[in-house]
Amino acid sequence: MRTNLFNNFRNTLTASSMILLAAVSWAQTSVYDVISTSPNHTLITQAIDQENLDVVLDDLNNTFTVFAPDNAAINSFLNETNQTATDLLNNPNLSDIIEYHLIGADVASSAIANGDIETPENNANTLKLTVDGSSVFVNQAQVNDPDLTADNGRVHSIDDLLLPNETVADVTIDSPNHSTLVAAVVEARLLPALTDPLDTMTVFAPDDAAFTAALDSLGITAGDLLSDPDLSDILLYHVLGAQVNSGDLSNGDIETPLNNNNTIKVTINGMDVFINHALVISPDLSADNGTVHVLDAVVFENETVADVIIDSQNHTTLVQAVVEARLLPALTDPFDTTTVFAPTDAAFTQYLSDEGITAGDLLASPDLSDILLYHVLGTEVLSADLTAGSVTTLNGADVVVDLSNGVMINSANVITPDLTSDNGVVHVLDYVLDPAKASIKDENIVELKLFPNPAVNTIQVSGFNNASYTVLNSAGAVVKNGELQDSTINVETLNHGTYTILLNDEEQRAQSTFVKK
Repeated sequence: MRTNLFNNFRNTLTASSMILLAAVSWAQTSVYDVISTSPNHTLITQAIDQENLDVVLDDLNNTFTVFAPDNAAINSFLNETNQTATDLLNNPNLSDIIEYHLIGADVASSAIANGDIETPENNANTLKLTVDGSSVFVNQAQVNDPDLTADNGRVHSIDDLLLPNETVADVTIDSPNHSTLVAAVVEARLLPALTDPLDTMTVFAPDDAAFTAALDSLGITAGDLLSDPDLSDILLYHVLGAQVNSGDLSNGDIETPLNNNNTIKVTINGMDVFINHALVISPDLSADNGTVHVLDAVVFENETVADVIIDSQNHTTLVQAVVEARLLPALTDPFDTTTVFAPTDAAFTQYLSDEGITAGDLLASPDLSDILLYHVLGTEVLSADLTAGSVTTLNGADVVVDLSNGVMINSANVITPDLTSDNGVVHVLDYVLDPAKASIKDENIVELKLFPNPAVNTIQVSGFNNASYTVLNSAGAVVKNGELQDSTINVETLNHGTYTILLNDEEQRAQSTFVKK
């Protein structure tokens, strides 16, 4: 009897052990189990089941990382695209969409580095990973519940649906000429914005040569740029929040970028398109969420002399003329410095009346560019630095500065001086300067005799004993001034080049040029 009871107990124990072992085997969890048992992932589960991907994700012999959009993410996508869940399930590319959310390896959130690019099971496009503090993004979607582990991988819940669409980010990432721009976008954590398939945007993309030139002009390294606290603002000044193809642009368009600290000025000159001072060298590289135009220069949000006159209510005619003459690229260059003598609208009205022409006649004049450049010096000269005498303009002709009664440029009065910007200064005039009409004040300036010329150390001045002098470089900037001593000026410290000397005494003014060897 006792033997039979023992045998019965042993048989019962063996059966229980087998059930327990089966239960242990059954208790293994797949990534499909993690998703399908979540109350927040019923919609993606439905899609997985319909495409028969549950079998794949349930296979413990495979390893997966699944970026699983939660119900809120999918509902948001459906609302934005004006679809229903049924429409999504009927999408012929649904399997491809789901497989774009799968990586064939176990990738923990702690193993993700900012800027990582992963190839998913649907390799029509890559996944771009961004780490911003404690936040992790895959393309535009943020991981809202990471590292839900399974025996064949893990699940990261995300707050948006991913699409394998080609984006503006892909255009630059796939380009061999935009490595600096891509590094900057990654460092600024802007990949989520540029990979959003439901946003549309235009990216003005400086190539590597453009960045090299900008870094040289700024005297900094690429590392300095990437660590600049304003990096994001610099990049967002290159992005418009709508798709704008080159054919949609007109000369003089002013666009507001995502960094709206300043506007972008568009110039079209024949076949050439400029964004501020940068030439578009490869237009209309299209993506599913916008377009990319490649630039030959980096544009900056710096306020320029162009902004000073554009933002003025009293310079509409001057702005129209600058646009028509295609001079905005020159005036918006952040690395050039200029002085602009800016006639007001009233000044232009009086000038047009005096000349017997209309504003349309002026804008159509073949001399328009020459007239405008006659108002510009190739360096920054504040009113306190102006000296009486001739100064050469970008037109090549001279204007005459008269300081005897306020400040006059030829026959025009400076009525508002020193409107400063990051690349120069604007002085407002009450009349238009016309290079075709020599100022009457030119008659009061006599030719100065200098020797030796070229000079090495000193210049001897003939005919003047007591006078003040000013030495200007070829750009019109004051490089030396003082009182004449024994008819001699020391020029030893000047760089090699051509200079102008202006002399003033109580009776006359004189000027001449010399070469410093």
